[in-house]
Amino acid sequence: MADTTDLSKGAVIRHNGKLWRILDLEHRTPGNWRAMFMVRMKNIETGEVVPNRFNAGESIELVRTETRPAQYLYKDGETYHFMDNESYDQLEVQETQLDDNVLKFMRENDEMMLFYADEKLITVDFPSPFVALKITSTETAVRGDTATNVDKPATVETGAVVRVPAFVKEGDIIRIDTRTGQYMERVTK
Repeated sequence: MADTTDLSKGAVIRHNGKLWRILDLEHRTPGNWRAMFMVRMKNIETGEVVPNRFNAGESIELVRTETRPAQYLYKDGETYHFMDNESYDQLEVQETQLDDNVLKFMRENDEMMLFYADEKLITVDFPSPFVALKITSTETAVRGDTATNVDKPATVETGAVVRVPAFVKEGDIIRIDTRTGQYMERVTK
């Protein structure tokens, strides 16, 4: 058993007999009250996201997780197909098990990481927090807009829309932070 000080974003816990993944975590010490941890957690089986409060020092059951490399193959309706790179097994993952930013920036044949808890697949994520994608369409910069920090929308090859600086053009490859969905830098022209 562990206590609430061992909680972290992305950790998997067993709470009320079910597996939950911690999405957000905030430590609060309101005035004369005891310290507490406000968490948003996602039920691994149902995909339900709920807020919860744990008192500081409260016992929790952390679940050991493991990661395995995989390759994203294709999408069929709301089911995503992956191949485990170690066993070559094909796995079906429901859309509810994937985070929104993974869905927005994942391309066929991308290398991904499978996260397991108690031998059960809990989620899929990128091996690195950054991904490089090509811009398929964007507006051209208007003369004078480049003098200030002006952002414009750009559609990348996965169909996601990202705010980029005015100097970025169609055909450029940009690096995106998959955790926030924000533009980081232009990789090539």
